[in-house]
Amino acid sequence: MELEPAEQFAVQQTLARYAFALDQHDPVALTDVLTEDATWTFTITGQPGPGPIAGRPAILAFVRGAMDAHTDQRRHNLVNIVLDRADAGTAVVRAYLLLTSNAGETPSVVTTGFYTFTLHRAENEWRIATLFLDMDG
Repeated sequence: MELEPAEQFAVQQTLARYAFALDQHDPVALTDVLTEDATWTFTITGQPGPGPIAGRPAILAFVRGAMDAHTDQRRHNLVNIVLDRADAGTAVVRAYLLLTSNAGETPSVVTTGFYTFTLHRAENEWRIATLFLDMDG
């Protein structure tokens, strides 16, 4: 099933709100885009990374720890967003990550990678249920 354009836009807005929540260190906004039982899994150049991190409270604790560890301003740039498949209640989306940092006078690339998100429609909003991120380095 193909989502209507308005629903496709709503899915993309959820992903944009996810990135802004991370970059603005806004746990309330991050809470709003995650399902209660969300799961995050990471790999780094194909090797297992942190996680899986299961449940909204564990994800928020993980993000707070990462935010506390970084002294730079990071930007999660999601590009080439592709809706792989969807129905009325679930959407699977792939996107590239370009993670940048501004720790001084010159912005730099921290890493690149790709995401696979599974979103569920809950309470008339799309929320991230699973997040898989494979970082290139």
